[in-house]
Amino acid sequence: MFGGFRAVWNLTFHVYCGEILGIVGPNGAGKTTTFNLITGFLRPTSGRIWFRGQEITGLAPHALARMGLVRTFQQTRVFSRLQVEENVRIALHRQEPGGLRRALFGMLEEEERSCSRRVRDILEFAGLWEQRERRAEELPYGDQRVLGIAMALAVEPILLLLDEPLAGMNPMEAERTIGLVRDLRDRGITVVIIDHHMETLMRHCDRLVVLHHGEKLAEGPPEEIRKDPAVLRSYLGEAMAFEARGEEP
Repeated sequence: MFGGFRAVWNLTFHVYCGEILGIVGPNGAGKTTTFNLITGFLRPTSGRIWFRGQEITGLAPHALARMGLVRTFQQTRVFSRLQVEENVRIALHRQEPGGLRRALFGMLEEEERSCSRRVRDILEFAGLWEQRERRAEELPYGDQRVLGIAMALAVEPILLLLDEPLAGMNPMEAERTIGLVRDLRDRGITVVIIDHHMETLMRHCDRLVVLHHGEKLAEGPPEEIRKDPAVLRSYLGEAMAFEARGEEP
């Protein structure tokens, strides 16, 4: 609740290990608010949130990240003046003993080798290794978005929540990023992705949750969502929904 406005209401859904779950809905449907509630940036006024059998309602974002629940944001959040590899190295501090201070001001020789190997693995996986010495602000927009995902990978997520990762990308960048998301799933990372382009998520997600005015409108595999009457009415209007189902209004 924001004052008297219910941004998300009576919403329940599960995320299954090893899947790509899409949360879709028009602008203002409550998608990012849902992410903010799950990841501790907002505290729900009612209800509970569970992660791997443990209630996490109201836990701080950094505590959730240490548990393996990690997110990205709609707006690109990188250290623009630092090199690509420095961005990932800083992100590693959440998982490394000694934290950010040690990462910036000195490690033992073996620790440095281990950190460097990890940075290289992440950047190679994300397709950014060849650009490792460029400043983040010099990257094309799509690569900056991918760098944000690479930084999230440095925290070793079990569940990764991607907030509109394709926003602003050209078709080639979007296709590459979706391929990266599928590779994440193949590596055993469960992914939840939100977007307002239903057709994009229909093609690439195992299941969808459709939001409308902060409430769940439908949930299921893409082939079911595509034919759901409530979804068709919401997205196409009553007359077009009948037409899409091949019926007479």
